[in-house]
Amino acid sequence: MRLARLGDFGKERAAVVINDLEAVFVDDLIGDWSRTGLENGALQKIKTADLTSRPTIKISDYRLGSPVARPTKVICVGLNYAQHAAETGATPPAEPVVFMKAPDTVIGGFDDIIVPPHSIKTDYEVEICVVIGKNALYLKSPEQSREHILGYTISQDVSERHWQIERSGQWVKGKSFPSFNPMGPWIVTADALDPTDINLWCTVDGEMRQNSRTSDMIFGIDHCIWYISQFMELKAGDVINTGTPQGVGMGFKPEKYILGGEVVETGIEGIGRIKSTVTNA
Repeated sequence: MRLARLGDFGKERAAVVINDLEAVFVDDLIGDWSRTGLENGALQKIKTADLTSRPTIKISDYRLGSPVARPTKVICVGLNYAQHAAETGATPPAEPVVFMKAPDTVIGGFDDIIVPPHSIKTDYEVEICVVIGKNALYLKSPEQSREHILGYTISQDVSERHWQIERSGQWVKGKSFPSFNPMGPWIVTADALDPTDINLWCTVDGEMRQNSRTSDMIFGIDHCIWYISQFMELKAGDVINTGTPQGVGMGFKPEKYILGGEVVETGIEGIGRIKSTVTNA
């Protein structure tokens, strides 16, 4: 099943995707794909509803918003692909590197990425994003994580490297600018996707920059959820960006950052693709 939110910014409505072209609205049944909706059994309500009797709408007639409404946490795992750690010159971490970014960074997958004023080091990062379906705290094993996954979507963990690295090395400062987390186009529910070895890629103006597989992850998705639950309660609707593969702008010599005017397209096998135009603040 694919879960989406369609409509203008701030007016999105929860929907279920029927095929690549059509969807049905379900906001009257569940409210929204949000913490409140999920805690009140949104997915179960949809699974038992008769969606075939509902009028279909054309997805192309609507803006695709973030598939999660107002996530309360955006948690990120850094240096989680072996080849990406190598390109940055970092030693592969002994345990997951975890940081946060402001939830207000989350936008739709086709919305603009806005380069901050005076930035010359804004970077792209394709990531598979896991969406939490029910609360998780102190999980006993990575295998238990699967009970808490709603599904998977595409995320762009956009980063401003000057603020991230050169300003005291506090990553959250380079991660939390407005528009720095395009997400979409929809959530593929956990029962419909095996994320352990799928292709993920990113192009800038048609040039392939990142092209790898999730099997290059140092810590798998189940492990990351279990690990994070040991020191943070994960809530329904929280999102976890699980790391990016090699090929980020910072890894090139000379570096290849996005400065404004580019088109960044991002895809993950079994989920789809998103596309953002890069603009300037």
